[in-house]
Amino acid sequence: MATTLEIIQGIAQAAANAYDGSHDESINADGRARKVGLKREEGDLIQDRRITDGFKVRFSGPILTILYQSEVRLKEVAQKGFEDEVASMINDIASFLKKEYKIITKDSLTLTKVGEPSILVQKISNFRTDVRATCDYKIGGIGDVEEIQMGTDKERLDQAIKSWLAQGPANKRPRNDTRKGK
Repeated sequence: MATTLEIIQGIAQAAANAYDGSHDESINADGRARKVGLKREEGDLIQDRRITDGFKVRFSGPILTILYQSEVRLKEVAQKGFEDEVASMINDIASFLKKEYKIITKDSLTLTKVGEPSILVQKISNFRTDVRATCDYKIGGIGDVEEIQMGTDKERLDQAIKSWLAQGPANKRPRNDTRKGK
């Protein structure tokens, strides 16, 4: 059984193997094409207009967050099924990570989806938009890591203020204060 560090390193290497151009076997040192399912993998590297899309991963305790970013036309956002298409892209990325992890470590990876994807669309111009989507997955095999309990924003702010105030002097006067009384 792999340790937590080995699992995280394997996932990070699997994500790193999805660099731009990895889908072309002539560019890779091992001669193996790696297709994630991203839009940038379609067409020719040099002649076609490059499409901006990609992903990265983030770890938070036993949770893996896949962050997908793409640039799409405004008319594509308005079409039916756009959210399903983005969710499908995140699922393709998760399956690529599992497959690449198996090749790298010779061990299987279990990712259990936690909740639904969060999708943010921002307008860049009258034709283009920026799409950022995140989805959380629970990593199987990581048992000795605790989930981070963040609390609400108000609770975290209150705790930060209390800890800051606790660092200061508690009703102590400086040595050079020669005034009488308090």
